[in-house]
Order: sequence, then structure tokens, then C-alpha cells
Amino acid sequence: MPELPEVEIVRRGLAPAMEGASFVSVLLNRAGLRFPFDPGFAERLQNERVHRLTRRAKYIIAETDSGLGLAIHLGMTGRFTIERAAGTTPLTAAMHYYRHDPDPRHDHVIFAMSRGEVIRYNDVRRFGYMTLFPAARIDEHRLFKGLGAEPLSSELTPAYLISRARGKTQPVKNFLLDQRVIGGLGNIYACEALFRAGLPPDAEAGALARGKRGPAAAERLCAAIKGVLEDALLAGGSSIKDYRHADGTVGGFQEKFDVYGREGHACRKDCGGVIERRVQQGRSTFFCPRCQARF
Repeated sequence: MPELPEVEIVRRGLAPAMEGASFVSVLLNRAGLRFPFDPGFAERLQNERVHRLTRRAKYIIAETDSGLGLAIHLGMTGRFTIERAAGTTPLTAAMHYYRHDPDPRHDHVIFAMSRGEVIRYNDVRRFGYMTLFPAARIDEHRLFKGLGAEPLSSELTPAYLISRARGKTQPVKNFLLDQRVIGGLGNIYACEALFRAGLPPDAEAGALARGKRGPAAAERLCAAIKGVLEDALLAGGSSIKDYRHADGTVGGFQEKFDVYGREGHACRKDCGGVIERRVQQGRSTFFCPRCQARF
């Protein structure tokens, strides 16, 4: 499933085709994806002009001039492709455009935009979803009201981590994946951040708020979370299975993983350790038993 950096890169690829353009038509090729489409979904979007395209956690959000919000979750295999219409005005090189090549049988939503672009949402497994809501009331919507701090924003600080971790007995890895704590942080980048911070994934989260070591660890962890996400963005995200950019290319951060997917390989820090894997809450956790030996 695409994590925060991959969703942000898709958002950036879509923005040139959507921001400032209106939905000329919306074609739904089925009644729903993971969930049914809202009543009147296509009709409500028609002629709406996209004021801006933003992201909250792992959701892409199109806000229109009238205040309508379109929330998009890519699920596991959702992807967008953007077709350039013949005869339209030349576009800058920074925009992501390419010919549509995935199996068209899985094109479930097709947006025709006012500047001539056609944006197709293709989802083989149909775990993605889209919904409409009042953009001004996003914090009240069921999808967003419980989300924690945006990890790349000023909301995520060592003090914030300490305050949320206080009294928590759950493993710190599970704590990081709680979307009520950090909105959008996923399994891959939690593993990588814990490695960079030198923290064992099964340590008690509440230790971040205790003694002198706890706040120092919280500071390292906060910096590691932001650092690994920023590095992933610079590398174009991570392509593990189905993730692709809006221009059809793949990400490259998977080549730079320190621990994720490297079970049995030597630690990149040359500490003499070998990367191990264990399962926490049904998810694979990768770590170095030497570099991440203690809090």
C-alpha cells in the first residue's frame, strides 16, 4: 500500500492537471470501489473548479471553489494516469503526462478536465475509495477527525511525541503506526525511522516520556521520522509492488532501505549485526539487534 511519501508524490503529479481546472464530466464504471460512491457523486462534481489539491495523511484532497471536498484513498493498487488531449496548449516539462497503459478493464473512474486532460483512476483490487464532503468541515469528517499530527509539519515535535507516549505500555513501533498519533506514517517508514533513531521496535512507548533518556530518544525519533520521509520524497518514494508515479515511473527509495525487507543481510552501519524480522500486530518489523539493542 502506498505510504505518505508515495501519496504526496502522486498528489504532486496530479496537481498540474487538476488545480485551476474544472470537471467537465465524471464517468463511473461501477457502483463503487471499497465503498459505494456517494449518491450523485458524478453530478455533484460536474463543472466544479478545483481550487487546490492537498494531502492529509494518506488522503489526496481536491477542494473546489464552491467548498466541495473530494477525498481520495489509493488503497493497495489504486493509481492515476493522465492523458494529454490532442491539440491542447503545450505543457511545461515539470508536469507529469504519459499515455494510458494499464488494463482499461480496471479504469473505474474517469475525470475529463476543462483544459483537455483525461485523468483515469485504475484499481485492480478496488481497495481504494473516494468520497465527497464539505471541505471547510474536514476536521469533523469521520475520515479525518481522529487523525494525529502530520509528520512533516510543525505539529510533530519531540514534545508532542512525549505527551502522546506518556503512560503507554504498547511497543513503540505500534505507537508510531497509530494513526491517532501520527497521521500517515506507515510500516516501512516506521521501521526505517526507528533504525535511524537507534530504538528497539518492541520497547515500551511510554519510555519516551521517562527520565533523561526518554526525551533524548524522542528528539532522535522525531528527527528520524521527518528525515526518512523527506529522503523518500527526494528519491521519488518506494516502489515495492504496485506503486507508480502519475507519470508511470517508479520510486527509488527502496534501494536505500536500511532495514525494511533486508532480513538476513548485514547492517549497513557495519556494526556486525544482521537484520532480523519479527511480526508485530500482523506486520513485519525489520531491525538491527545491535544498533537497536536498547532505548
